[in-house]
Amino acid sequence: MTRIKRGYIARRRRTKIRLFTSSFRGAHSRLTRTMTQQRIRALVSAHRDRGRRKRDFRRLWITRINAVIRQNEVFYSYNRFINNLYKKQLLLNRKILAQIAVLNRSCLYTISNEVIK
Repeated sequence: MTRIKRGYIARRRRTKIRLFTSSFRGAHSRLTRTMTQQRIRALVSAHRDRGRRKRDFRRLWITRINAVIRQNEVFYSYNRFINNLYKKQLLLNRKILAQIAVLNRSCLYTISNEVIK
């Protein structure tokens, strides 16, 4: 009987994993089992942190808006500002409001003064 050589499918799968983990340190980029584990762990972390990044940016935007709004008036805060925006039906999202707060404070002051009236 002639010798049967193994196929290429498993090798191709391991090569794909090896390419994914090539930048990892130590055994995490060399040994097949740890490469597989680290690949799964990296993908889980990436999935989790996509949601976390959205949360963190929203917190940053809220903090920036609140800081600028509090400088304008003494007894005025972020939550009152957003509440008044909704009452006046001005639909500006927090990202845009934060950019206005950073780049053009006077514009945000005029928006807040219009909303208070």
